[in-house]
Amino acid sequence: MDPFPYIEPRMPSLFVGHGSPMNALEDSEFSRAWTQAGKALPRPRAILSISAHWETEGVHVTAMRRPRTIHDFYGFPDALYEMEYRAPGSPELAELVSRTLYPVPVTLDDRWGLDHGTWAVLRRMFPEADIPVVQLSLDATKGQEFHYELGGRLFALRHKGILILGSGNMVHNLGMMRRQEQPYEWAQAFDEKLEQLILSGDHRGLIHYEELGRSAALSIPTNDHYLPFLYVLGLQAPEDAVTFFANRITLGSVSMRSLRLG
Repeated sequence: MDPFPYIEPRMPSLFVGHGSPMNALEDSEFSRAWTQAGKALPRPRAILSISAHWETEGVHVTAMRRPRTIHDFYGFPDALYEMEYRAPGSPELAELVSRTLYPVPVTLDDRWGLDHGTWAVLRRMFPEADIPVVQLSLDATKGQEFHYELGGRLFALRHKGILILGSGNMVHNLGMMRRQEQPYEWAQAFDEKLEQLILSGDHRGLIHYEELGRSAALSIPTNDHYLPFLYVLGLQAPEDAVTFFANRITLGSVSMRSLRLG
C-alpha cells in the first residue's frame, strides 16, 4: 500500500529564513511568525527539509527511523543544547525521494539527523514533533541550476501530502553582522530586489543572482544559505500564490524573509 497516495489540492511549500538558533528558544517576532505559518498549513503526511547546514558530496537523504537532534552551533545558552526535537524519520519517504530524483543518484543516509536549520523551525511550526521528518542534503559540488532543477523534480511530492521546507537565508553575511538592527543599504536593496524578482516570476534572475552586482556579492558571499530557497523556487507552479512573512533584516546583514507558495 502506498504510504503517500495522491491528493488534491497539493501541499504548499515553504522557504524559511531561519537566522539564529535562539529563535528555537526565545519568543520573537520570527518564532511567532513560524508558529502562525505552521497553523495555516494543511497537516502534512511528512516533511522533507532542505537545510543550509547539511552540505555533502553528492545528494544524501536521511533514512533512519529515529533521526537525532543535531546541535550544530556553539556559544549559546545551555538550554538550547538541551533541546530535543524527537520527530520520527521515514525510510519510506527517503526511498520515495530517491526514486523521484532518479537518475540523479541519492545516498540513503543513517548518520546525519535533523540539524538546527530544520528542528529550530519545526519546533515552532509543529511542536508536538509527531510528523515524520526527512532531510535532503545540498550537493556542494553542484551549482545553482542543479539545485533549482532538483527542486522541480520534487514537485510530485506536493501531491502526496509532503511539506517541502527550504531553510536558509536569502541574505546571509555573517562576517558583516553588527549589533544594530538597522540593515546595511546593500542588504536592504538586495532583499527588495529578490522580492521583485520573486513576484515577477523571474526564476532565471534568481538562479543567477551573481549577475545582480555588488549588493548580491555582499549579500551572498557563499551560497549555502541561498540554495534551499532555489529548491522551493523550483517547486513553484504558475498558479501558486506567493505570500511573504517574517520580512525583516536583522543584525544588519541577515534577511529573515520567508515565503509560502500555494
